[in-house]
Amino acid sequence: MKFAKHLSACTSVLVGKDATVDGSTLIARNDDTFLPLTPQRFYVHPAEHDQPERTWVSNQNGFTAPIPSDGYRYLATPNVEVDKEGVYAESGFNEKNVAMSATESVYGNPAPLALDPLVENGLAEDSLQTMVLPYINSARDGVRYLGNLIKQYGSPEGNGVLFSDHDEVWYMEIVTGHHWVAQRIPDDAYAVTANQVAIQQVSFDDPDNFMFSEGIQEFVADNHLNPDQDGWNFRHIFGTDNEKDRHYNTPRVWFGQHVLNPEIEQDPQSSDLPFICRTSHKISVEDVEYILSSHYNETKYDPLGPGDDADKLKFRPISMNRTQNSHVLQLRNDVPVESSAIFWLNFGVPAFSPYVPFFANATDTDPSYSQTPVHLDDVSAYWMYRKLSMIVESHYVQFIEQDTDYLTATKQSLRAHVAQTLAQAKSLSGDELTAFLTKQNHQVVADMRKVTTQLTNDLIEKGLTLSRLTFNMDKNL
Repeated sequence: MKFAKHLSACTSVLVGKDATVDGSTLIARNDDTFLPLTPQRFYVHPAEHDQPERTWVSNQNGFTAPIPSDGYRYLATPNVEVDKEGVYAESGFNEKNVAMSATESVYGNPAPLALDPLVENGLAEDSLQTMVLPYINSARDGVRYLGNLIKQYGSPEGNGVLFSDHDEVWYMEIVTGHHWVAQRIPDDAYAVTANQVAIQQVSFDDPDNFMFSEGIQEFVADNHLNPDQDGWNFRHIFGTDNEKDRHYNTPRVWFGQHVLNPEIEQDPQSSDLPFICRTSHKISVEDVEYILSSHYNETKYDPLGPGDDADKLKFRPISMNRTQNSHVLQLRNDVPVESSAIFWLNFGVPAFSPYVPFFANATDTDPSYSQTPVHLDDVSAYWMYRKLSMIVESHYVQFIEQDTDYLTATKQSLRAHVAQTLAQAKSLSGDELTAFLTKQNHQVVADMRKVTTQLTNDLIEKGLTLSRLTFNMDKNL
């Protein structure tokens, strides 16, 4: 039996509906693997009805479970090399407008893990999205459904799972073999997480805002696991607080909070950064995209900035070359529900590539997204945006301004595309609406291919003038 490979090392942002500019709920994450290249594709899995008895078997750790006979249509971003790397469906909406992103890897401390160890063949990230998203009807239902699976099968790893619907946003942390806590992000609040147990004080008598594994209070009390004099802090009891956290994890949370609350002075290595945060201004999709595409911009910690190496290399940035996809899952509350779910997907390095909007009420995706090859080609979106990212970073000083102008222009054009599509969709419904939104998804892919190819070609031409294999002595030589 193969052990589950803990591939993800991500950064997540969650925002309640009253904290956003347009009343949307937002969940977002960078899917960062431990390899610079783990190609992914983006496709629509059709709904299933009255299917014969089937069994899911993970080729990563042998997890085995029956698959329900009925499941909703859903979007997913799995690996291309499924036989080698596992499925890892990662992120998407189902047809009930429930969004799910899985997972944010988290790590428990040895004390609770010694008493409730991880289960080698339990439900891991490679299977999690596929086992949950097609079968849930709300964000709260997602927590409940996954919690029951963890109770039955256990978990082989620590995972943070994001759920949202039109009304609620939930963050669920599975930290030992069978124990977990989930907290609802308040409607007027946001949260940033980064590979460290994030949830803090838990109110066990507040079912509207907290859910948790059966027996977790007794488990902690009987085994004397609570280190605090007062309260019940999930992070303190189950999480880690070590040197790795202060270089790898907490600085990313600090920067996300710095972007949204610049008026608050905090230490990027603090162990007490809050989980639930509020800001005086409304949060937009672009704000979340900026956080996920950032690398400590305009601070001394920016690895692409002019600072000293001691500072530039001190912290792990948010956007990385091994970010395989970055996504913002938006559920709008100011438009008809059938057109309200938008998947903002970035298949390149987020620092250099755009977030392209796809309406979730669709029957397929463009082949350049759904048929990603293992190796670089001139057709697929994954490789187009990764090619652009590599070219920009290779001559960062010379190319970043042109790339920034491209990203600024595409944000405007993509916003216009969404607005125009929603306006045209107002008179449509049912299958006619789904067909129209599917067509618009294909159109935005074609439009982005045109402008991105032009930029890439321009940069390559410019790069040819930057070669070091030159020597100027005589204009005739």
